[in-house]
Amino acid sequence: MTQTQQVVRLLKSIETGEADAVSIINPLKYIQHNLGVADGLAGFGALLQQLPPGSARVNTVRAFEDGDFVVTHTDYDFFGPKIGFDIFRFEQGRIVEHWDNLQETAGPNASGHTMVDGPVAAEDHAATPANKALVRTFVETVLVGRAFDTLGRFIESEHYTQHNPHIADGLGGLAAALAAMAASGVTMRYDRVHAVLGEGNFVLTVSDGSFGGVPTSFYDLFRVENGRIVEHWDTLESIPVRDAWKNANGKFGF
Repeated sequence: MTQTQQVVRLLKSIETGEADAVSIINPLKYIQHNLGVADGLAGFGALLQQLPPGSARVNTVRAFEDGDFVVTHTDYDFFGPKIGFDIFRFEQGRIVEHWDNLQETAGPNASGHTMVDGPVAAEDHAATPANKALVRTFVETVLVGRAFDTLGRFIESEHYTQHNPHIADGLGGLAAALAAMAASGVTMRYDRVHAVLGEGNFVLTVSDGSFGGVPTSFYDLFRVENGRIVEHWDTLESIPVRDAWKNANGKFGF
């Protein structure tokens, strides 16, 4: 069973209760970056015990690997409907670290897309390094550097599919959303890219910044085609104040 298959099985066990799936986690070293969950395997177990029996639903829509990392994009009903990205790091065949970013399910957007629909299988594996470099440059130049006049260098404007529940397709939809936020006084800032993970034409970036003045974690998944970004999924999650953390590992720490 591949690393990806083991992770998908682990996530599904939240719904099914399959006890053996948890054996993929190293009980002696499990570093948790979900700040609402205590560290270690005991913290993961305590979270599951809080779930009302039979209440969880888990549908992992897409998953891919980048070396020791597995990335999943999942439609959850887990203390309420949420869309989540999870990242697991393997060491000597077992999971030793976990990050995630969860957002309440919303949409479809004005173009009719949900937060998870679209292509699910990674393709064009030979282009992985080039695609990761392209997406990193895009995020650092446009989102962190705010050089919005360079959007056309990176995004295929005529065929750009958007899955953010509040933004329509195309560069026009993105521009309209940014203008609407500015008009309402809502600011969105990307400050730093913490990780870029990819396989083939799928590339995920993990960044921090703020949304509406609140510290926020941004997970953005891009699909690349012929050297251009053609599709985007994301989740935004507010970062709680330090006193509310249930572990000391921080939200990022890659």
